[in-house]
Amino acid sequence: MRILTFFAALLWVITAQAQKMDSVSYSLGVLLGQNLRQQGIEQVDGASLANAINDVLGNKPLKVEAADANRIVQNYMQGMQAKKHEKGIAEGKAYLEANAKRKEVKTLPSGLQYEIMTAGNGPIPTANDRVTVHYHGTLIDGTVFDSSVDRGQPATFGVTQVIQGWIEALQLMPTGSKWKLHIPYNLAYGERSPSPKIGPFSTLIFEVELISIN
Repeated sequence: MRILTFFAALLWVITAQAQKMDSVSYSLGVLLGQNLRQQGIEQVDGASLANAINDVLGNKPLKVEAADANRIVQNYMQGMQAKKHEKGIAEGKAYLEANAKRKEVKTLPSGLQYEIMTAGNGPIPTANDRVTVHYHGTLIDGTVFDSSVDRGQPATFGVTQVIQGWIEALQLMPTGSKWKLHIPYNLAYGERSPSPKIGPFSTLIFEVELISIN
């Protein structure tokens, strides 16, 4: 009788532990699922996900190494973002294609477009310089998202401390120039949204006056 009681108690402990682990495992899945959904992922292959977790926790050989896994996920997320913003990307592309046909607009191999509003004759900045500029930034629909002109206070920064479109343009501009830049999203903030007014994959327009090299 005591033996039966012992085995019954042991079975209860094992069952309770299993139920506890079931609860913990499911709870971990809930937290992981919520995190994935917050990042915009709405479906996964559950079997593959479980296998990967078991391989990592069991210290087993991985089918995809961590560095490759990170790259694969980043590429997937970028693709999802691009698909979500297809309309904005298409509008930016159409704007730049039409803008390139204007005779006053010059298009560089990178895709950056500029037009000279005021021609300066001063020295041209290098990547090592700091510059002082006035600027006025808008979206292609005319929405103003940032403007030192409106604030009445020029900005000073290193030539390489700004978006790629600016970096390229500043190293072509003589001091005293004022250019209008038309910047494709890949030379601006790409898939990022640096402010509420600038969405992912936004084509940007800047009027830039190069005041001085510091």
